[in-house]
Amino acid sequence: MAGLIGASIKRKEDPRLLTGRGRYVADLRLPGMLHAAVLRSPHPHARLRATDASAARALPGVVAVITARDLGPVGRIPVRLGPRPSLEACLQPPLASDRVRYVGEPIAVVVAASRYLAEDALERITVGYEPLQAAVDARLAAEAGAPALHEALGGNVVERLLTQSGDVAGALAAADRRIRERFVVQRHTGVPMETRGLVAAYDAGTRLLTVWGVAKVPHWNRRVLAELLDHPEHLIRVVELEVGGGFGVRGEFYPEDLLVPWAAMRLGRPVQWVEDRREHLMAANHSREQLHDVEIGVRRDGTILALHDRFLADLGAYIRTHGVIVPELTAALLPGPYRIRNYRCEVLCVLTNKTPTGTYRGPGRFEGTFVRERLVDMVAGALGLDPAEVRRRNFIQPEEMPYEVGGAALGQPTVYDCGNYPGAFETALAAIDYKAVREEQAAARRQGRHLGIGLGCVVEKAGLGPWEYARVEVDGSGQVTVYSGAASVGQGLETTLAQICGEELGLPAEAITVIHGDSALVPFGIGAFASRGAMVAGGAVLEASRRLRAKILALAARLLEARGDDLVLDHGRVHVRGAPGRALSLRDLARAAAPGQPLPPGMEPGLSAQHFFEAPRMSYPYGTHAAVVEVDAETGQVALLKYVIAYDVGRAINPAIVAGQFVGGLAQGIGGALYEELVYDADGQLLTTTFMDYLLPTAMETPAGVVAKILEETPTPLHPLGSKGAGEGGSSGAGAAIANAVADALAPFGVVVNALPLSPDRLLRLILNPGSG
Repeated sequence: MAGLIGASIKRKEDPRLLTGRGRYVADLRLPGMLHAAVLRSPHPHARLRATDASAARALPGVVAVITARDLGPVGRIPVRLGPRPSLEACLQPPLASDRVRYVGEPIAVVVAASRYLAEDALERITVGYEPLQAAVDARLAAEAGAPALHEALGGNVVERLLTQSGDVAGALAAADRRIRERFVVQRHTGVPMETRGLVAAYDAGTRLLTVWGVAKVPHWNRRVLAELLDHPEHLIRVVELEVGGGFGVRGEFYPEDLLVPWAAMRLGRPVQWVEDRREHLMAANHSREQLHDVEIGVRRDGTILALHDRFLADLGAYIRTHGVIVPELTAALLPGPYRIRNYRCEVLCVLTNKTPTGTYRGPGRFEGTFVRERLVDMVAGALGLDPAEVRRRNFIQPEEMPYEVGGAALGQPTVYDCGNYPGAFETALAAIDYKAVREEQAAARRQGRHLGIGLGCVVEKAGLGPWEYARVEVDGSGQVTVYSGAASVGQGLETTLAQICGEELGLPAEAITVIHGDSALVPFGIGAFASRGAMVAGGAVLEASRRLRAKILALAARLLEARGDDLVLDHGRVHVRGAPGRALSLRDLARAAAPGQPLPPGMEPGLSAQHFFEAPRMSYPYGTHAAVVEVDAETGQVALLKYVIAYDVGRAINPAIVAGQFVGGLAQGIGGALYEELVYDADGQLLTTTFMDYLLPTAMETPAGVVAKILEETPTPLHPLGSKGAGEGGSSGAGAAIANAVADALAPFGVVVNALPLSPDRLLRLILNPGSG
């Protein structure tokens, strides 16, 4: 349907969700279903002695208590992205057997008639613990002689990464000004509205294991489950259901993704497990925690000559499915949109007695953008220049594209495919009225108020391959169905794919059914992560739809005795151009394409086409965040007065969905900038296990008038529609822009803003003691 791509139509998913007809894993009820609860370690580091579950097993209604001994020799959970031999020694087992390494590590599973009984039974399990010294601070854990988490590793540094280009030492020596600073990004996480959960059922007659509640990467999870269970993959069916938020946290393979299906197979009854919020905060992936010691060298005019960064990434107690890609991405994209010919980044990936880590919306880029953009503002302050002008003098220009940055991540060299960084920057400045807010700031300071303007320029990555699958079919009733190997985590996937298909087949999006996340219906797939929906899944649907369109027109040409280029496919029918009465419906054509019917030479029966879209290279969308804040110097409270995001997506399939991604991502970025922090004490106990302690922004803390400027100036050559990903641009620049705005507001106090979150207590300390940053 012409004009469907680029239209802000309403989301197809929303009616069932808004009317309460969506089905989440906690809604699923099966006959004879049992409920699981997980016994978790209260110690950050301890040896396990005797475990006595007899009292728990004797409790009426308890069906089983499962320990590592019951599981037997089960493998460890593998790395999904970026596996390395060095990581093998510290992969996580499904259940601890001889040692626990973080508060929340699974030790046993109770399966009972109800969740209440299962929880009660947990309290009757006696575990003998021999507490060990915990390594909590990554700086200390990286030193020789620190308590070792995994003896086979020979220390706690699991990997060293190095990214280098040019002559950093020489360029720093030649610089007119050198600035050194330490930056800290706090540990926090995605906190989706829906916590993790699974239901598993096993049919002993057919040997079919069905698992509901997988998300994000269902086909990969099925493969890992098959390997760990030693069960044929084709006899495992995974079904996605609705997903109440993903953000990198949901959908990875966790210990419970083995334990629940294993219990269902062993007991011969369906088993359900849904974590509570306390479990989620202590057991699901944490993210972001990094400590940077960085130096930048510049000329007097602000031109950047060199950048040298050494940082520690705290990865927690085990390596989970993301390996070390978060710090790898930080190192690869730290230069951002600036021309930095001399760059060196050294990374220590350190294990500590904390919850293991993974990705969170904009992984590695939220952190790196904060560090880089704070440095740029510090350069401006040291040289007496406007922060906007320093950025203008260092942007990579459009004519320099494609631009090789010098690093690599996810097995790909970092080569920006296209971009107009100055264009997005000026759009953001115009939208926030930069000159006017500077004048407003000066007037406010005369009144004793503390306004600040902050900028944050970001380069993202999107469209991670290596491929995605799609099949498009017309059934016997003439209805069109898209089968996608991608998954939905709330990003509007069904609507986006329906718009792409509808544009090719001449149908409105509401006439197209999109099916995903069911391995029985979609045999192949990679999933939903790394802002790959529109680019990779959309590319697969686009080509499959084009192939189906060609097949429809070829068959119609034979039946209507007309040339293919004289035919029009629109609104579910094919007619001869200029003769609308000579027409066939999609229903007519689907039945004419059935097996046994005469078909054009070489045409397979059925109106169906599939495609594997290959994406060997990522795209790099980009943009600028601009924030205006007011800081109350007496309370440390930060009020966001105005916020602009100007971000280039190449081509927006549905601008309303893209804008929603920006605003939703911004809300999470605000949380990381001002509120959220997973705090551990010196002994390794997690102190923030409820929403009373782990603060989340609400609608009250989000600016009412966020301006989202969707730019389509530089379509990527890597996609047939030019589309790039949009899912992470709203979060990645927020920490930087807000931190710069707060630093600007508090400049009269001489504070140094070099750590997140900028909570009221931290800001008050800075105001009262400017050197404490």
